[in-house]
Amino acid sequence: MQLRYAMTGLVVALALAGCQRTAYDYSSSPNAGPAPLTAQPVPSVQGGQLPPPTGSSQFPAAPTATTASMPGAQPGAMAANALDVTKESMVGSWRVNGGCDMFLTLTNLGSGSRGGTRGCVGELTAMGSWEVSGKQVLLKDRSGNQIGSVYKTADNRFDGQTNTGQPISLSR
Repeated sequence: MQLRYAMTGLVVALALAGCQRTAYDYSSSPNAGPAPLTAQPVPSVQGGQLPPPTGSSQFPAAPTATTASMPGAQPGAMAANALDVTKESMVGSWRVNGGCDMFLTLTNLGSGSRGGTRGCVGELTAMGSWEVSGKQVLLKDRSGNQIGSVYKTADNRFDGQTNTGQPISLSR
């Protein structure tokens, strides 16, 4: 039985010895912190105009926005041939240009309803709301400024463009 008490005492002593802190010196001043870092030299910044690129570019030429190849792409022609649209029929998820998603809700946001995009590029990344105006659906940024519009061209299909001419095609 004595051996058992001796072993228990030894285990407790070892455990307490392992709990002692030896990494911090308690006798040092409490206000003493680590030594400050020395600053590294930084070269001066220069400003000016970059020269124009020379030689052949590694990037292809930017595409030109041609609305003639897209049937009914002219806003006036689309408005004349557009089908009637209701706000309720727009609610839900839409595929934009076959590559990203647009989500439209009936939650009020300013003069329109809340909406947004995922995975889109260009002006559509800033979309925050939408509203139906006549036969067109107005797409707006988070500040309420119109960034584009679409018209119903078929069941579950809308076509239009952004203010800068980027074509928009919504489908389900």
